[in-house]
Amino acid sequence: MARNVVILASFVAAALLLQPAVAQTLYKSTMPDGSVVYGDKPAPDAAKVEETRPDIKKGGIGGTTPREQDALQEMEKARQQREGGQEKVTATEQALRNAEAARAAGKEPMASERIGTAGGASRLSETYFDRQRKLEEAVEKARRGLDQARSGK
Repeated sequence: MARNVVILASFVAAALLLQPAVAQTLYKSTMPDGSVVYGDKPAPDAAKVEETRPDIKKGGIGGTTPREQDALQEMEKARQQREGGQEKVTATEQALRNAEAARAAGKEPMASERIGTAGGASRLSETYFDRQRKLEEAVEKARRGLDQARSGK
């Protein structure tokens, strides 16, 4: 019994798929003020009405012309550039955060960056100040990179 239902359902589905598609009539109504209205019925009070049936022989209503395909390719290329640019911005933002964190962590002098004085105290060596300059330069370089990424260069 269930097998008969399956066979019957497959025949019904095949019959529906084999029927030719019927194109709906499309009306282009030109109004007295010159505006154009498209619809499945003629617009009332239209100055001119044109009746058309879309050509669905080539795969349904629509289809893409070479001009439309070119436009789609251009839009896809622009989308990829935008997304690629956004990824670059995200990466440079992370690089800036990392450089700022390294600078903050590097404020404290290391034991080797202190020099003892004659009075028993200590002072910071030139090595400390060189390291601080390098950390600051890394932050500035990351900021410039982020500015460039945001401007799209």
